[in-house]
Amino acid sequence: MGEQKNLFLAIILSLVVLIGYQKFFVEPQQEQYEAAQREAARLNPTPDANTPQPSAGNNAATPATATMQQSVIDPASIPRVAIDTPRLTGSISLKGAFVDDLTLIDYRQDVDQTSDKIQLLIPHYEDNAYYIDHSWTLDGAHKGPDKDTIWTASSEVLTPDSPVTLSWSNDTGLTFQRTISVDQNYMFKISQTIINNSDVDVKAAPFGRIIRQTLPESTAMAILHEGPLGVFGEALEEVSYSDLIEDGSETFTSQGGWMGITDKYWLTSLIPDQSAPIKSRMQYNRPNRVDRFQVDYIENSYTTVPAGQSNMVESHFFAGAKEVDVVEAYAEQLNIRLFDRTIDWGWLIFLTKPLFYLLSFLNGLVGNVGISILLMTVIVKAILFPLANKQYVSMTKMKQMAPKIKKLQERYKDDRMQLQQEMMKMYQKEKVNPMAGCLPILIQLPVFFALYKTLYVSLEMRHQPFFGWIQDLSAPDPIWITTLFGAFPWDVPGFLQIGIWPIVMGITMWMQQKLNPAPQDPIQAKVMAFLPILFTFILAPFAVGLVIYWTWNNILSMAQQWVIMRKLGVGINDDQS
Repeated sequence: MGEQKNLFLAIILSLVVLIGYQKFFVEPQQEQYEAAQREAARLNPTPDANTPQPSAGNNAATPATATMQQSVIDPASIPRVAIDTPRLTGSISLKGAFVDDLTLIDYRQDVDQTSDKIQLLIPHYEDNAYYIDHSWTLDGAHKGPDKDTIWTASSEVLTPDSPVTLSWSNDTGLTFQRTISVDQNYMFKISQTIINNSDVDVKAAPFGRIIRQTLPESTAMAILHEGPLGVFGEALEEVSYSDLIEDGSETFTSQGGWMGITDKYWLTSLIPDQSAPIKSRMQYNRPNRVDRFQVDYIENSYTTVPAGQSNMVESHFFAGAKEVDVVEAYAEQLNIRLFDRTIDWGWLIFLTKPLFYLLSFLNGLVGNVGISILLMTVIVKAILFPLANKQYVSMTKMKQMAPKIKKLQERYKDDRMQLQQEMMKMYQKEKVNPMAGCLPILIQLPVFFALYKTLYVSLEMRHQPFFGWIQDLSAPDPIWITTLFGAFPWDVPGFLQIGIWPIVMGITMWMQQKLNPAPQDPIQAKVMAFLPILFTFILAPFAVGLVIYWTWNNILSMAQQWVIMRKLGVGINDDQS
């Protein structure tokens, strides 16, 4: 029994270490690190980069970091083309031809329906600018469009039924056209054309880039990636903001693929021609002492546009919500490798995705994500019933034998070897394997973590109500016992923001412990007794949907274990005698 209790203790303490390390070490360290980086950059600012130029000596081009000078700009002076779709609203700046104003119609900042809608892209002249740019890098003395170029537009509004063509001509006979179209959801198509009316050939390479100024707020959770990412070849690459700040840049080459910047629920992504060889880069710099992150790509060789002819290239970009069905439809329609990985399913994707589909199916039946979580937990428990049943039978038998084991420990307290021999004889006589409950626990652990991951990253749980005071399953329980549930509002420190559901979870965890065999080691017993309190504090700031899942799982486990104990004739306090 000692080995089994040690395993239980190791598993629970592992959870405590993982969650506690994230909350009490990773997040504060990350905040301190970013503050130190800002101070270092303030004292040693990074100079501005040049405009896009070909790389020297390799016939390839690289889009340089955007160098938008921060100055006072009158927004009203910038001509724009409006964007109007069923799910997006915004505009395109005709100065620079940036897609830099985009709002998600279906999503708001918080559960209050009067709160602001999610603004995904932010104009290029704002301090926290976030925008998308496509253009060309030219060979030789030809001038291409830049950030100050004023384009003309074929119409005033971009809709799913009416693409917009932007045009600009330089003084050497080159005309640049950019046709932008958008579908009913979040995918834009970019068709770029160079018309060469000069008397010499022109070499050009198309590129796209996403620029994001200032370090965005993030969940700072080790379980979730937020920041630059992309698929190059068959590999998903995820680079954190802090890594870019420290290392400067990451470079990748591939045929096709995609790259972008992801938040927990939102994504911007560049999708080049999937047959074109590309060079991609993720980087950070601080022009004008402003944090700037950039993800870009460029076709890895120049295309020649003969005099009197034209050349056109097509690409796409995604800007919107990471809805599973929408993202996977794009992956299939446009043949984008691993585009479903824009949603951070984790390394247990073979479990997390099926669990998500089950949750979505149940939600379609009952119309409540909270009820769907409860039903999903029941189904998972039913699937794992044989394994869990074996575990609980073993635990119950061990609980039944606890008084006899205690007597043996008292009798052979000075002879450890003899104690082990007598205990093995008892196990053989009672036909009990003290390790029989270990394998089911190990098998259930991946399922638990997959459920946790699914509920955490799922956009479908965001701002979904349950019952009563729970109006957002993706947010912590809003009613805290430390304010007497709102009766005495005061500025409560974060670690004391303990809601009702975390308390209920702690109680169910304590009750479940009472059904388990008590540890014979006094130190283990004290640690186990303290865990429900510790977990109450640890889980309090988590999404209440996760806490509800954990609570309900505890209740189902207790019910299953109680039935087994009744069947075997074991009482709750049998191991206390």
